[in-house]
Parts: sequence; structure tokens; C-alpha cells
Amino acid sequence: MDELKNLKLQLIEEVENNKDELIDFCAKLIQIPSVNPPGDTTEITTFIEDYLNEVNIPYDKYESAEKMFNLVASIGNGKGKELVYCGHTDVVPVGDLSKWEFNPFSGEVKDGWMLGRGASDMKAGLAGIIFATKMLKKLNIELPGKLTLAIVPDEETGGEFGVPWLLERGYVSGDGCLIAEPSSPLNPTIGQKGSYWFELEVRGEPGHGSLSPLAGRNAIVDAIRAINEIRTLWDIEIDIPVDVQPLIEVSQKYMREVEKDRLKYQEVLEKITVNIGTIEGGTKSNVIPDYCKVHIDCRLPFGITQEKVTEILENKLDALHIDYTINRFGFKSVANYTTAEDPVCKSIVDNISFVTGKEAYGVMQWASSDARHFRQHDIPVLQYGPAYLPSIHGYNEKVRVEDIVRCAKVYITAAIDFLYQK
Repeated sequence: MDELKNLKLQLIEEVENNKDELIDFCAKLIQIPSVNPPGDTTEITTFIEDYLNEVNIPYDKYESAEKMFNLVASIGNGKGKELVYCGHTDVVPVGDLSKWEFNPFSGEVKDGWMLGRGASDMKAGLAGIIFATKMLKKLNIELPGKLTLAIVPDEETGGEFGVPWLLERGYVSGDGCLIAEPSSPLNPTIGQKGSYWFELEVRGEPGHGSLSPLAGRNAIVDAIRAINEIRTLWDIEIDIPVDVQPLIEVSQKYMREVEKDRLKYQEVLEKITVNIGTIEGGTKSNVIPDYCKVHIDCRLPFGITQEKVTEILENKLDALHIDYTINRFGFKSVANYTTAEDPVCKSIVDNISFVTGKEAYGVMQWASSDARHFRQHDIPVLQYGPAYLPSIHGYNEKVRVEDIVRCAKVYITAAIDFLYQK
């Protein structure tokens, strides 16, 4: 054990000594605008290929959709366990440029912060797992088993051309997986809520606006009635299964004691959340609208299925006697988790503590990610990555440089622990 500890200490020192390379690599990833949509990852994939080629890391490249590229690269002797390090290259759009205090694709380092779109979600984490793998290869560390990088193009839109595409075709498998998605410094996410996205389409009867409400049937008014019913999903009391109650409780503790600004959100772990995202309907103010479309994002706690939500929705909306249809799109999943005792969770959590000298533990994520796909394929998984959480998907996205370096140290040491475990 002392031998492994000494090896890990050596690797931590190597990361520290080469951190300028890591930060430069991260900056260059941010400077490549891999926005999704449209999801063109040609340039960033080529850049990563060149980086892997510097130390002759073999990889396979798969174009799962037009200009969407997956890279699967591996090191190690392949005779033991396999650990997968996963990250996505795509980022969300930047929105209104006038609201940014800096160029969103600058990759600038200022006052200890790495700046730019994707800094937190998740090019800093992506840089860390690739850099850690490269360092292990460069230092000729003999790994029992295999460390695999799965670099995917299509996460931010909930698309099917990244992780699920690779898993369904058997291009990636493993005994454990770490996704370098943003997390709290000491608290990786080992579980997540489910997702239920849908479009509500309501149909009405057109007529002259001057005769409303006596003429026609207003689809927008009917949609408002429907929205009011849909929002009551929040009020449903759900029985949380006994086996996940400890995870819920430790996650609520985390929200009380660590991310204290999230104290008021504790309920979301046990409730169906409902976000009315977009509304589109009608043609003119003086025409009774004959259609209305609403996009809605619901997140599901443990204890309820997709089918049950559909049943509840249909019962509520049928009672309104409106003309509607529900069309599913985007994320579809139930709540899922990996036990804290699983070797991949222990490897990451133990090495967070090893690197920082502080207590670490896994918590629940109230959103969704590619982790669900790995669990659907019986691959234990958790998420841990550098982030300034308030900036994710917002203006002025950024991450602390010290967090990028810390996570890379965790990635490289956790790989040693996991692959050397019998």
C-alpha cells in the first residue's frame, strides 16, 4: 500500500509541475466554439486527436451524426478492470453577447479564473481527464487493466449521438465510469433525478377576436388551464424508496451545510419539478388562436415512473375537456444512482480526500446527465469536475484555475486506486 501511496504522491507532484500545460490545454479547448446546436465538433475533435498523438495514445474515431465525432482512447495492459473517464465537447449557446463581460471564447486566465463558455460545463473537466491520461502514458506508468477516455459530442441537447450511441454499439464498456461534469469540490454526484420533457399541443377553433369569448375556442386559454393543472404535479406526495433515503438525507445535509445558498431547494429532491419553458400560439391579436404549443421540463424523484407521470397528466387534462396531445422529446429517464460503496465511487471520494485533506462524500444531483446511460448499461458511474456552479449555462461562465488542477490530481490518483484494486 505504501508503494501505491508513493506513486500517487509522485503523480500529484507531476500534475503540479505540469499544470501550465493543463491550463493552456483547457484554454485552447474553450477557444474552439463547439456550440450545440448545431453540434459541429470537427475542430475540437481534431485538436484533441493531435494532443493524444503527442504521446501515441491509440484511439478510435466515430462520426455518429454529421460533424459529430466520438473519440475512444485507451491506455493500460487491458488484462484487469476497465475504468472509463468520460466528457463531452459540446457547449450551450452563448446567448446575448452584450451581457458578457468578456469574449465567451477567449479562454483567458484572469485573477485566478479561467474564463469562457464551457469553462465549468465542462471543458475544464474534459481537459483534466485527457491531461491525466496523457500524463500516465508519458510517465510510462504500468496500469493493470485499462483506462479509457470516452469523448463525446452530443450531451447538451440530450441527444443520442454521444454516450448512448457508443454504449448501444458496444464501443465503450467498463467496470466503472467517472464523468468529469461540474460538481462541488468535495461532493461528487452519485445519483440524479429522472427527466420527463414534453410538448403540450392544444388545438382550438379560430374566429374574429372581437367576438371572443363567445365565438371560436381559444387554444391559448385552454393551454393556460392545462398549465395550471400540470403545475400541480409538484403537489404530489411521493413515497421515496427506503434504499435511497440515506442518499436523499446526505444530499439535503449538503444543501444545508455546504452549498448553503441551496438550502431553500431541499424539497426538489423529493418532488416533481415543473418548468414551463416556452409557449407558442396564435397568429394575431385580433384572431382567436386555434393552436398553442408549450414545452415543459419535469424532473422526477425516486419513487415514480415515466408511465405513472403520463397517467396522472392524462387524467388531469382529460378532465378539462380540451383538445390536446402530449408529445415526448429530449431527456427520458427515471431517477437513478450508484451506491457510495461501489469501487468507482470510493476511488474518487477517497482520492478527493487524499488530495485535499478534507472529508468528501457523494450527493444527489437534481438535474440529469449522461450518467443515466451508463447505469442503464450496468456500469457504475459518478460525476466529479471543476466548476463555478452559479455560472453554468449563464453569462460570464468561469472556473477557478486551482479547481482545474485539483480535479486533475484526483483523476490521476483515482485511476491508480481503481485499477490496482482486486
